[in-house]
Amino acid sequence: MEDAASKGIEFLRQRGQGDNGAFSPESGAAVTGLCVRAILEHRPQAIADPVVKRALAFLESKVQPDGGIYTQGSKHRNYETSVAIGALIKANQEGKYDSTLKRAELFLRGLQWDEDEGASPEDAAYGGAGYGSHERPDLSNTSFLIDALRDLGNDSQDDAIQKALLFVKRTQNLPGHGNDTPHAEAVGDGGFYYTPAAGGQSQAGETSGGGLRSYGSMTYAGLKSMIHAGLTADDPRVAAAMEFIRKHYSLTENPGMGHAGQFYYYHTFAKSLHVAEVDILDDDSGTPHDWRQELGSQLVEMQQKDGSWVNQENDRWMEGDRQLVTAYALLALANCK
Repeated sequence: MEDAASKGIEFLRQRGQGDNGAFSPESGAAVTGLCVRAILEHRPQAIADPVVKRALAFLESKVQPDGGIYTQGSKHRNYETSVAIGALIKANQEGKYDSTLKRAELFLRGLQWDEDEGASPEDAAYGGAGYGSHERPDLSNTSFLIDALRDLGNDSQDDAIQKALLFVKRTQNLPGHGNDTPHAEAVGDGGFYYTPAAGGQSQAGETSGGGLRSYGSMTYAGLKSMIHAGLTADDPRVAAAMEFIRKHYSLTENPGMGHAGQFYYYHTFAKSLHVAEVDILDDDSGTPHDWRQELGSQLVEMQQKDGSWVNQENDRWMEGDRQLVTAYALLALANCK
């Protein structure tokens, strides 16, 4: 796995960066932030690498007067800022980015759907985060928000994280434990879907009865978010998520989505099980899985000759972008150590 990580880093260093320091200019700060963090997770000393320095300068150029870190006019301000925070934290030597990070934190808190947006705790959108301030909130963006707040040193009882937990619970197919939407009982498998807001949506589609189908990547995002918000393994919501995960354990696809979002799934899968402190995962047949070894082997097998990774089966959600997908793979490998 170490050799695969080295090859992936070399791909980013030698072939992945543009003249302006960005790893993927069309997506603003996000992909560059993911790439920087991925490199520094494996090679902290790379902070002195000219490639990393140019990428950090690019991220610095995206710091806006409102504190956010995004491209002007972006509709993905929460996503870009959350990811950039993760990169700058890894690169924050001698407090260089302290002020930038504090302002970015205030900016993120301002994007969350709460009373300032006219929402109340009874609203399905409450506590969530969308791509920007007015876009419908979803679990993916909310999980990025929670990750950023925890990376910034906030504990599980932070007010914004607890508000986000209200949203996260409404994305779980589990009645009686916080999901008060009409969708809670329609599927009931303990997995998670994309959003309960604006009538609800699952990227995996609906059942014949109108239920929102659970799928892998969102279930891992939901699990990680609940743990970051202080829920423990004996909580029925965590237990239900783990039951879905055991039943649908897979490293060949994103359960419920096939190959769509497969590398985002790997990244979220690894980070979530690491945060959950799961070392061996028994599937529903009782077969134990050393998920770190299995995922590492899967990623080594899928690596391209040039050291990159790319989703050759389905390029939805930018997974035809080798820089993005290589960052996902490297971040997954970092959690396999």
